[in-house]
Amino acid sequence: MDKRERARLFRKRLLTAMEKAGYNRGQLASAASIDRSTLGQLLAENETRLPNGHTLAELSDVLGVSADWLIGLSQEARTMTTFLEGAMDFRPERSRSPVDENLATWYEDAAGMKIRHVPSTLPDSLKSEELLRFEYRDYIVKTTEQAIADSRDKLAYTRLPQTDMEICMPVQALEVFAAGEGVWKGFPKAAREKQLSHMARLMRELYPGLRVYGFDHATHFSAPYTVFGSLRAAIYLGQSYVVLNTTMHVRQLTQHFDDLIRHAKVHAHEMADFVEGLECR
Repeated sequence: MDKRERARLFRKRLLTAMEKAGYNRGQLASAASIDRSTLGQLLAENETRLPNGHTLAELSDVLGVSADWLIGLSQEARTMTTFLEGAMDFRPERSRSPVDENLATWYEDAAGMKIRHVPSTLPDSLKSEELLRFEYRDYIVKTTEQAIADSRDKLAYTRLPQTDMEICMPVQALEVFAAGEGVWKGFPKAAREKQLSHMARLMRELYPGLRVYGFDHATHFSAPYTVFGSLRAAIYLGQSYVVLNTTMHVRQLTQHFDDLIRHAKVHAHEMADFVEGLECR
């Protein structure tokens, strides 16, 4: 972003914050202890001037917004990394959980941008209804119907023409699934074979808009998270997310994801064949 564009964004966000806080120019200048002429220059339509550090700190403090947000280094106006709680009463609810509602918004915000995703198990968008019913049969914070609806929403998103999504997951998760071990213990062999065929078909159908890679958990580790373009990243904790909004944090998680792909054991054009080649037992 060049200086002119950053100055334009700063003016827009400053005016938005002023309106929300109920300040006019004179009131803001007084509250922030800056000259009205200085504020006028910062808000002048054709100016490329940006505030110095002291002025920026005073403006952000008075308006209750992040200094990084004012100058375009963060996509969130709030002053700190946020923690988003999910359905913490541990009772199945018929309404969609706050976590799922926010995820839907984040996907919409990032439309046309690259989505990078490390799933906690298998990618939800590639799960069959039979598998979802098995996985969520006893789940205490989401019903099976909610899980199926969320999976279908994610699959519909991957089918949009502008979608550019990369998923990177440990190959060991697929091997454990094929073996019917871990959380999939008791899921019938025939159903596992059907699920693997379902995944492989979708991988071929959606490629290259959706690209799935497999990394080796023996050499690399990753917590589950999603990077929504350049806007934000969300690290999954289990019924809740830590949401990172600053440019620095988003960039670091993007680099971590790209490193997983760089060292992938199975690349996207090979993944469907790899999945179909897994032997269930």
